Amino acid sequence: CLATLIIMLVGDTYTLINYVSFINYLCYGVTIMGLIVLRWKKPKIFRPIKVNLLIPITYLAFWAFLLIFSLYSEPIVCGVGLIIILTGVPVFFLGVYWRNKPKCVNRLIESMTCWGQKLCFVVYPQCGSAEEE
Repeated sequence: CLATLIIMLVGDTYTLINYVSFINYLCYGVTIMGLIVLRWKKPKIFRPIKVNLLIPITYLAFWAFLLIFSLYSEPIVCGVGLIIILTGVPVFFLGVYWRNKPKCVNRLIESMTCWGQKLCFVVYPQCGSAEEE
């Protein structure tokens, strides 16, 4: 969010939309790749919706073409989009990967989570959800 705010203050909105659209399509493609990998590695797990693999493979072919074309035609925009994505790496290491955090860091993360939930009207899932089963 901080990188996006800085870019919004420095650049124009059209450029920010280009950065975000590249990030969105990159994430869509990675998600579809994950679908194919899970269908291959774990074919027996329950799926509420199951489609023919030809559809995601076709989507990935078009996705790869568009992504390569974007990288070729606008490398700066794509590079800045990748930098925006990479700003999440420190957040991952601080929040998820680092297991033995001091109590003050845990309290800070919990208070930020609570604040974010109140701001976005989000309720933490209750015990006994479908994910735990």
